[in-house]
Amino acid sequence: MDSTLIIAEAGVNHNGDLITAKKMIEVAKSCGANAVKFQTGKSENVVSRFAIKADYQKDTTNPNESQLDMIKKLELSYDAFRTLQDYCRIIGITFISTPFDLDSIHFLEELDMPFWKIPSGEITNLPYLIEIGKTRRPVVMSTGMSSIDEIKIAIDVLSKYGTSKITLLHCNTAYPTPYEDVNLHAMNTLRETFRLPVGYSDHTNGIEVSIAAAALGAVVIEKHFTLDRTMEGPDHKASLEPSELKQMVQAIRHIEQALGSSEKQPTGSELVNRDIARKSIVAKCGIKAGTVFTEDNITVKRPGNGISPMKWFEVLGQKATRDFVYDELIEL
Repeated sequence: MDSTLIIAEAGVNHNGDLITAKKMIEVAKSCGANAVKFQTGKSENVVSRFAIKADYQKDTTNPNESQLDMIKKLELSYDAFRTLQDYCRIIGITFISTPFDLDSIHFLEELDMPFWKIPSGEITNLPYLIEIGKTRRPVVMSTGMSSIDEIKIAIDVLSKYGTSKITLLHCNTAYPTPYEDVNLHAMNTLRETFRLPVGYSDHTNGIEVSIAAAALGAVVIEKHFTLDRTMEGPDHKASLEPSELKQMVQAIRHIEQALGSSEKQPTGSELVNRDIARKSIVAKCGIKAGTVFTEDNITVKRPGNGISPMKWFEVLGQKATRDFVYDELIEL
């Protein structure tokens, strides 16, 4: 794409309800996102019975249930994802879903998505990376919680098994991410280290950091959104509401326009103001024809459609060819 690919991350904020998921697709489209992304996985394949919740999950869901029980309630069937992809086609937005287990990789491969989105948690999952690589599809990979060495190994595995197009997303896997832990400059480190396109997956509150990432050259921006931040569920609290998502998309598009080219030259919009803002050499007082121009009888004032002040020393010492009244543009 010539512009930043903006992924509206629905994730599991549909709370396991297909109607809500469809509404989220509509919202993502109306807000101007390029793609809407979900999460696909069979809970028993993803989480063991003994896995505990993250602290942010305990704060936003029933603290007495296990992580497995929580994810089961948020799970959609494979048939539901087929329905969601069809709905995305109808309203004109790209459907993406992140697989969280091998069965879901095989299922989503049937849906012919334009690229895979690998989440941060799978970057050290060798069997998973091998299966993704075998599909030979482009990959967008989040790098939260990862070291440079771990990222390199994951890239090498994907490349070895057939994936040649990889985009890395700088990411911090804390919900929400404290601003002091964002470390946006790491985008440049990833770009310089791996010579790959780089974007940003944003888990901060608000829209400012995503906008800043776009200004730093992110080719992909991924951001969680929800229909209502007060809904029960693990990710709603750290997600944008529709009005905020729309503001973020608009701001990123404005940033793209503002970045422009690397050339420094007057633009058409400012040329109309050049004569108004710049200055010319004018008569400091009434000047008679034949009078020598000196610092006592000429000065510099707006407008700028006369002799440029940069020619000040060329004008000094010459004689007036005619009479000039006070403030009149000097002519030679």
